[in-house]
Amino acid sequence: MTDRMSLSLAQADPDVAAAIDHETLRQHEGLEMIASENFVSEAVLEAAGSVFTNKYAEGYPGRRYYGGCEYADVVENLARDRAKQIFGGDHVNVQPHSGSQANASAYAAVLQVGDTILGLDLSHGGHLTHGHRLSFSGKLYRPTFYQVRRDTELIDYDELETIAERERPKAIIGGGSAYPRLWDFARMRQIADKVGAVYIFDMAHIAGLVAGGVHPSPVPHAHITTTTTHKTLRGPRSGLILCGQQLAAAVDKAVFPGQQGGPLVHIVAAKAVAFAEALRPEFRTYAAQTVANAKVLASALQEAGFRIISGGTDNHLMLVDVFEKGILGSEAELALGKAGITVNKNSIPYDTNPPLKPSGIRVGTPALTTRGMKEPEMRQIAVWISNALDVRNDDAALERIRGEVAELANQFPLYVWRRAPLAGGV
Repeated sequence: MTDRMSLSLAQADPDVAAAIDHETLRQHEGLEMIASENFVSEAVLEAAGSVFTNKYAEGYPGRRYYGGCEYADVVENLARDRAKQIFGGDHVNVQPHSGSQANASAYAAVLQVGDTILGLDLSHGGHLTHGHRLSFSGKLYRPTFYQVRRDTELIDYDELETIAERERPKAIIGGGSAYPRLWDFARMRQIADKVGAVYIFDMAHIAGLVAGGVHPSPVPHAHITTTTTHKTLRGPRSGLILCGQQLAAAVDKAVFPGQQGGPLVHIVAAKAVAFAEALRPEFRTYAAQTVANAKVLASALQEAGFRIISGGTDNHLMLVDVFEKGILGSEAELALGKAGITVNKNSIPYDTNPPLKPSGIRVGTPALTTRGMKEPEMRQIAVWISNALDVRNDDAALERIRGEVAELANQFPLYVWRRAPLAGGV
């Protein structure tokens, strides 16, 4: 009998192997423009697929509940030290499995069930875990929300303060999944202090821009800062929490044993690798180019006749109002997908359409920038987006655009050796 330990993936499970090969090709041939996605390095992939996946390591370095954790301690300490070097802060917990679990742990560290929280409305660019009724955050806590102004589509901090004074939240939450502008971290901290609230900032989307020095940091202002480690930070899919020393013990207990058991040591190792990459000079170049690309893309789409929410972007993403042209966001997502351009449908502020058929699409530049694309490519992509939406009901025309997209993508190779099994076509 063949030893299962010696089988390759293709031998052990050809169905999964084929799906991975096809996904690798999909990522290579298309334009990944979902703002929360990126491409990790081969080194991060290698760490994520390492033998650390075999190791249980409940607890923290030097205080584990299992033996044999000496090397798990090494990679977790590397990840913690590098995260502190990147972002500052007194304490870091690198064990959360995701951004949602990081947020759940942050809340559990400072809140009691039923406490009031104040976050940005999901339909105005917030996140599910900031109080949405279908999320744990809206079920365990009493959610209240602030919004953007109807005229500027920017956060009105005076209104936020008025709401905070009225609702007296125990926590004020900043950050979101579709807000394209800078945040006033200092003002939010002032408001939190005024009403006696803990200020928690979820920087999942902008963490890589903060790390690259092209976006202000919430860490000096927030009591607790949470983030994912993928998105603009370009690491594995996971989470991270930063806080002051006075909250360190509460945060650590909220993560383990509060929210989860053993950490994913292979992912912690991959985080350490990604954080080392983020400390290199070239990461700053990448972060700056990500923002530059977003600004050029937003401007080019405006020139093509699309309304950009808030009039532009200060970070890596933009919201495009396609309903103004009579197109639902779901229709735009489908048509662009057929053209080889991956985006996601997204509500816009004061949307009159339902969430699954919203008025907008969310567009981001992190993954394209990782591949090496710059301003000229952004201008061409804007043309393709406009053309694809014009011919959204013509599959033959969309397929022609898809061919042009693939030609561009081939100029910026992605995971070349991993596409070998598909040589000759699929």
